[in-house]
Amino acid sequence: MAFELRKGKKKIHIIVGARPNFIKMAPLYREFNKYPLEFEAKLIHTGQHYDERMSKFFFNDLQMPQPDEYLEVGSGTHGQQTARIIERYEKVLLADKPDLVIVAGDVNSTAACALDAVKLHIPVAHVEAGLRSHARTMPEEINRIVTDSISDYLLTPSPDADENLLKEGKSADKIFFVGNIMIDSLVQFQKKAKQAKILQKIASEFKLKSSAFPYALITLHRPSNVDSKEGLLTILNAFKEISQKIKLVFPIHPRTTKRIKEFGLEEMIEKMENLLLIPPAGYYDFLKLQMEADFILTDSGGIQEESTYFGIPCLTLRPQTERPITIWEGTNQLVKLESQAIIKAAFQIIEGQRKSGKIPEKWDGKTASRIVDIFRDK
Repeated sequence: MAFELRKGKKKIHIIVGARPNFIKMAPLYREFNKYPLEFEAKLIHTGQHYDERMSKFFFNDLQMPQPDEYLEVGSGTHGQQTARIIERYEKVLLADKPDLVIVAGDVNSTAACALDAVKLHIPVAHVEAGLRSHARTMPEEINRIVTDSISDYLLTPSPDADENLLKEGKSADKIFFVGNIMIDSLVQFQKKAKQAKILQKIASEFKLKSSAFPYALITLHRPSNVDSKEGLLTILNAFKEISQKIKLVFPIHPRTTKRIKEFGLEEMIEKMENLLLIPPAGYYDFLKLQMEADFILTDSGGIQEESTYFGIPCLTLRPQTERPITIWEGTNQLVKLESQAIIKAAFQIIEGQRKSGKIPEKWDGKTASRIVDIFRDK
């Protein structure tokens, strides 16, 4: 059974640690704050994503306040990062004694903070529970499995997530199909994003004749894609061919920049005239880039969902996805990590073979309110 919270005003810890968490937790934090007599919501930032510029963009764009606690865990191996979070967050829990800890997604902060809370007998709610890639080589998959196994409330974004949890033996009364909370932020900020001037900035920087140019959007950061020279070259060789047909806008992740330098691939990048490298974009700018793209090439999880909502074709450069509903119902498709497979899939879209899709059930901007309703005294 789901844990029964005490009646009366409840102190809630909302955990953020990486940029996708900000997108998921911003609408939830705001929704709890609509009921000040029922909840005291506190924002706990682990500092897992330590790039100050990128984090600041997302906090400002999503209109989030400064966190109540900032753990400053920074970079490190998975073990180092997880251990620091566990050590530092335990002190916060012991001092503050919340009634509920809410974690989201599949990053190290998610599993570490859930472990801390459960060991201190504090109930945990997992937003985005039940997603599975079935690839245990991915650290994110381990974080998902661990977090779901110890959480008291399993808040799922799609029916396949419910099915995964039931197959794993989770009690049905712990599972709540609430919808996709990332879409709450899209719905709230889509109008502002449409007004973003990022395309004009790109046109000016790269001396393009117009800001209304056709392009594909790239995101690339997963260790499995960028941490080996062979794997990164496979993808860059595909980009080289695709860029002969269409411009590629690439807000480059710090990790990817580092690997390109390490592997001596700067000259290859510089020779691709239609590869437009830009710094990591803020939330509004990035939504604008997605909405206006002809298609997207990515290895991200959340972008598979956002592109499905926008109806933009998405080529996911991964062998599996934990979000298969974006394939069954949305605009996403998986592409083998082979240069020719990536080139072929991109050229098909350029030639007009676009995958159409629909917006999945409960991806409607009301997920945060459904979550808060679970914990209200009614």
